[in-house]
Amino acid sequence: MNMIAQDTIQTEQKTKVSPLTFDNNDLPEPTPEMLESLQKEFDALLEEVRADIGERDAKYIRKIVRTQRIFEISGRGLIHFSFTPIPFALGVLSLGVAKIIENMEIGHNVMHGQYDWMNDPKLHSTSYEWDTACDADSWRKTHNYEHHTYTNILGKDRDYGYGILRMSEDESWHPLRRFQFAYYVLLSVFFQWGVALHEMEFEKVVRKEVTWKSRIPFYKTFAKKGFRQIFKDYIFFPLLAGPFFLKVLLGNMLANLIRNLWASTVIFCGHFTEGSKTFPVEVCENETRGHWYYRQLLGSGNFTGGKWLHILSGHLSYQIEHHLFPDIPAHRYAEMSPRVQEICEKHGLPYNTGTFWSQYKTVLKRIIRFSRKPKDSNVEGQLVAA
Repeated sequence: MNMIAQDTIQTEQKTKVSPLTFDNNDLPEPTPEMLESLQKEFDALLEEVRADIGERDAKYIRKIVRTQRIFEISGRGLIHFSFTPIPFALGVLSLGVAKIIENMEIGHNVMHGQYDWMNDPKLHSTSYEWDTACDADSWRKTHNYEHHTYTNILGKDRDYGYGILRMSEDESWHPLRRFQFAYYVLLSVFFQWGVALHEMEFEKVVRKEVTWKSRIPFYKTFAKKGFRQIFKDYIFFPLLAGPFFLKVLLGNMLANLIRNLWASTVIFCGHFTEGSKTFPVEVCENETRGHWYYRQLLGSGNFTGGKWLHILSGHLSYQIEHHLFPDIPAHRYAEMSPRVQEICEKHGLPYNTGTFWSQYKTVLKRIIRFSRKPKDSNVEGQLVAA
């Protein structure tokens, strides 16, 4: 993995930890001049990097694909042919890592169009289908469009709290919110299925804003992709093991659990840290590109770490850069980070980052804090957020 080590330039030593608080009124409103300057500076950085994209990036993603396949073949082989706990555990870990790399560094980034310029149908955003329960077209709708367009806008970005978690003081409280840490644990354990069901808009169905019948096309797509995943991991490969069916079934379940827990943790660190800001729906009205950059910057958070932490996170360890430049090959974010930090410093804006564990602790703190009833409010809202 020498190429990856060279391409993934580490910049943590230059990182400045500048977190916000949970409150949304810590920063003054941006001036039109600031927003215009942000637009020009971030657009210039975007075009500079885009002009440099080429063979280096193609070699990177192809090597990542080969590496992922090695992990998957090794993992399935060890699970299948192991007869003692240690090889079995190594197989589970290897398969779990393979699923993480495929979902995070390959699937997520490919479906953002980061490698469309290669004209490789196997790595094109419109044709890629990933190894998880969520249908690729559903993901492109709920994530690429809804989440990246309306990032952290309460009532528009359904990724913010996933409809079951209260993560801001601007959201109403309900007695069942007291148990939202348990909801978070369950969501993390079954994360691929939670993501797969996201397009259903369960909260709107509950409030009868949409009907169950209107979601029939989605149910069909969900069932087709979900059955494919269940058949592959829990029927096909276990059957190949004959009398060792249950061993392979367990190994595949544990590998999926590893992927689910890791993906959930990385994603929550991207938008639910102490320093992540939320926005009212009114900002959608006539929003300029400069304000969109401003919102992406303040609504996201990074975490620092080594080469493999960045790879296994799909480079969402640079969530700020990803939200500013979602269609730039993610391994480039490490190189762009110092420039982004300079722009933030110039305009007096925070660059929300910290170590992986320090950021994750603030995520847990946020989940727990907003599970409690606000002391200054007697109004109870709906359990399911808009």
